[in-house]
Amino acid sequence: MPILPSGFALPALPYLLGLLVAGVATGVLLYLRRPPVTEDTVAALTPWMAGGGALYALYQDGVVPPGVAPLFGSPAVYVTTGILAGLVWAAIADRAPEGWQPTTAPGLLAITGTAVLLSALTAAYASSVNSGDGFNGGIAVGILLGAVVLTAVVWFALFRTRGRAVEATGTVGLAAVFGHALDGVSTAVGYDLLGFGEQTPLSRIIIEAAGALPTAELIGSGWLFVLVKLALAAVVVAAFEDYVREEPSEGYLFLGLIAAVGLGPGAHNVVLFAIV
Repeated sequence: MPILPSGFALPALPYLLGLLVAGVATGVLLYLRRPPVTEDTVAALTPWMAGGGALYALYQDGVVPPGVAPLFGSPAVYVTTGILAGLVWAAIADRAPEGWQPTTAPGLLAITGTAVLLSALTAAYASSVNSGDGFNGGIAVGILLGAVVLTAVVWFALFRTRGRAVEATGTVGLAAVFGHALDGVSTAVGYDLLGFGEQTPLSRIIIEAAGALPTAELIGSGWLFVLVKLALAAVVVAAFEDYVREEPSEGYLFLGLIAAVGLGPGAHNVVLFAIV
């Protein structure tokens, strides 16, 4: 059984070496600049996470210029986006690490990340209109609303049962729950309603298991995947309570990575479904 998702492919050697050198250089720069890692700065990276997924959707739709297209395949696009975000973060390392004013580190990270995300969305919309296929904004809005509702339900349940974990993880924990809710809902919609296959082998096993149940004809096969994603996100948030309290910089950073694992693919699905 394959382990890696379908579509996973390293770029050609020159691009791979370029990413490797740029990634190492960015890591060294961040090490030297040592920007403070806080709840706000990690939460401010969420537009970058979504932007990476949106850029991958553009790559799959053939919108990215050929000369740079290898930098936007999977998994290269997430490295490319991470390098850009890291360079911005290093450049503003001396700014206040908390607060959402346009002059603080979180504010600037959020602004630049949102600019990347909006640019990708604008390119997606223009491409779909110019191709004559049209932009299916309704499906995107429906997925987003579904993810918001499920996030609210899970977050309320955590608040009632693990209030200290909600308090400790804050906006980063909320981003983790929303990211995985978005990935779960978008995957279920794509599989059950739009005829898309699932690229990740483990996710496909979960969906196919639900498809073998008698309920498949009534409610489809994606619902089990949604439940698994929500349950895992809730467990992670609860488990990170002590970690975040004892080692806030590491805790928020790793919880942010977990959020990115859901938010990037979720945003990719939303954009892809809207333009193809």
